[in-house]
This record gives sequence, structure tokens and C-alpha cells, in this order.
Amino acid sequence: MTEPEISARALAWAKTMHGHDAGAVVLAHQDSDPRLGPGPVLGRQLREQREAELLRPGATLAQGSGHRDREEAPDIERTCFERDRDRIVHSTAFRRLAGKTQVVVYPSDHQRTRLTHALEVAQVATSVARGIGVNVALTEAIALGHDCGHGPGGHASEDAFDAYLADGYDHGPWGADVVLRDLNLCLETLDGIRNHSWSRPAPSTVEGEIVSWADRIAYCAHDLEDAVHAGIVDVADLPDEIAEVCGRTRREQLSTFIRAIIRTAGDHDRIGMGPDEAAALAALRAFNYERIYVRPESLAQSQAVVAVLTALVDHFVEAPTQLPGWPEGAADPIGAAVTYVAGMTDQYAFDTAVQLLGWDIDRLPRGIDSQ
Repeated sequence: MTEPEISARALAWAKTMHGHDAGAVVLAHQDSDPRLGPGPVLGRQLREQREAELLRPGATLAQGSGHRDREEAPDIERTCFERDRDRIVHSTAFRRLAGKTQVVVYPSDHQRTRLTHALEVAQVATSVARGIGVNVALTEAIALGHDCGHGPGGHASEDAFDAYLADGYDHGPWGADVVLRDLNLCLETLDGIRNHSWSRPAPSTVEGEIVSWADRIAYCAHDLEDAVHAGIVDVADLPDEIAEVCGRTRREQLSTFIRAIIRTAGDHDRIGMGPDEAAALAALRAFNYERIYVRPESLAQSQAVVAVLTALVDHFVEAPTQLPGWPEGAADPIGAAVTYVAGMTDQYAFDTAVQLLGWDIDRLPRGIDSQ
């Protein structure tokens, strides 16, 4: 068998292996030319100093924060919250969000996943944080991590797992206290993740409050956009009284609500919105609830998700030795089973049910394309 030829493109790429020698510096491009003027390297201490000088009173400063369950030496380059943000981005839990439901399972190329939702929440939240003048790094860390506690199949997984835990399953606390525990994040970051849902106690920081608003703003706007693309609703269906305040498109809605929070912070020193914008956001959410979240197809999808996940947890509770890394003599098969199944992506959970339990494919949740 003859060896396949290496393409000219691959050979050209290989020639860049070592960069380009420019004396004391190796450059990425042979013709690199932009140069910096003289200035300090912005290490952690200088960045903390600038935060203290520039951020608004009430903002969470990195200096004096960074309290973790396990004490660590400060990083040379990054503030404690920048370090948290990086840890979340590189975590397995964050990567798995790419395979977890936002609204519908088996999303098409245009529909959001939990990962793209987290990125959009971070965009909204950091836009607000910059506009108000508070800690962008903490805001971004909370936003990126806020949904890492979600199981496969969206909020239906919380219904499935509730029955197994004395305090129920809530993706915020589960993400902060179980899924992200090994990252040893700052208490301020964990607090924002734990309490981002409006049904939870208020976060302890301004930045956490911003993420609570950003989460709702982002999903209200992008869930509607996804539903329009999927043919579930028509953009013209949105009542005029909502559209007159915040528009009919995601772009108009995000702009309206982001600016409303920034303006309110300037006028009233609080994180919130004026009555008109807040009413429009509530009405938009109510419209999505009725037309998207509780439509018959969505409820059927949720019921199918609950059935699959319940069957998986029951199986692993009865056969805990099949759990990866299950130590002999361990005492909590229920908690271990919930943790394992909750960490699965949609596809892995449903495939496991079919292969391990002999689950009928016709009883799996149905995506948009198969409804």
C-alpha cells in the first residue's frame, strides 16, 4: 500500500513550526511589524491597583477577595476572578454544555445549546458590568459557570433528579457545590453561580446580581429567536405592546435591556430596570413560556427526558459498581448515580439508555426535526 502524499497546505503549515527568528524575539509571522511603546507589564498587583482606582464604589475588588475552600498562593499574572474564569472555561463541565439542551434536544445547526447560552449570558453580563463600572472578570466567571450544574435534557433533568435528593435538585447549587467543587473557585464566584436563579436568595455581589438579569435577558431573546428559526412561532406573533418597548429581534431586545440596566444603575445606584422595560421583559418571558416552553411538544419532550434519566439513575443505584471509579464499600450510590447521570450530555445519556437498558428508541425525546 502506497503512503498518502502530504498536501502542499500541510507542508506549508509545517514550515511555521518554529516561528520566525528576529534576533532576540521569535515572531509568529515573517512580516510581523506592530510594536509597543514603553510601559509596564500588567501583572496581578498592578491590575488590582487599577481596579481599586477605576471601579465604582460597591464593585467587588479582587484585592482582598479570592477566598477559597483550599488556600492557594496568588497567581503572578491573574487576579483571583480572572483565574476562576480560566478554570471554568477549561473545565470538563463547561465543555459538556455543548452537548446539553437549551430548549430542544438534538438542536439543529442554528439552535442554542447550554454552551452558547452561557456565552451569550457572558456577553450581556460583561456589557452591563463595563457600562456600570464593576468587576468584569468576576461577572464573566459567574456567567460562564452559571449553568454547569444542568443535567441532560434541560430543566426536565431537575424534575428527574428531584426525587433522589432530600433537598431536591437545583442546577445552581448543584453546579457550585458539586460539579465545580474541584476547581476550588472563589467564594464570590460560587455564590453568584449558586444564586443566579430568581427563585434563589439574592447573590452577595453586584456582579452576581448582573448575571441574574443577564441570564433572563439572554434566554428570553435567544429562545424566541430559536423558536422563530424552527418555525414554532412567527416573529409577528409577538404582541405589539412588547415589541414597541424592546423590538422583535434579539439584537433590539438585548440592546434595550442592557441599556436599561446601565441607565438604572446610573440614575438609582441599583441593579435593575425601569418599570417599562421590566414589564416588557416579563411579558416576553410569559409569551415564550406559553408559546414555546409549555407547548404540547415541549411537555412531551420533558416527559421523555424524565423517563430516560429516571431509568438511568435507578439502574446505577442498583448496580453502582458500573459507575466509573466507584470505590468498593462506598456508602452513597444514590448521590453518585445522580452525579454521573447529571454530567452526561444529551446524546450520551440517550445512547446509554438504548445500549445499557435496551431503551426503545421511539420513547426517546424528540428533536425539532423529528417532531
